[in-house]
Amino acid sequence: MIAVFIFYIHLLAATAIFTKRWQEEGLSEAFLSVGFMAIVFAVGWSVATVIISFFFTKAGLAPWFDRDQMSLTLLTILESIFYYAYIKRERKKTT
Repeated sequence: MIAVFIFYIHLLAATAIFTKRWQEEGLSEAFLSVGFMAIVFAVGWSVATVIISFFFTKAGLAPWFDRDQMSLTLLTILESIFYYAYIKRERKKTT
């Protein structure tokens, strides 16, 4: 259930990024932004899985919070920090 929620958050974020970039820059920039987000997600999930596998077994902490759920949660936290810093830097550029 946690994985579904995290994937849903990413789907909403991709839709918001696509819409914002399409309105501001055009269709090609919108696809590039979503593609960048997909690459960050794929690579980040792999790195988060490696990091979590050093500290936890496959079973994880609970039946509903296994190692895959933990890596997705870590990925989402790290991505939110990354995108927050990216948006903050972008806002400073425009003002």
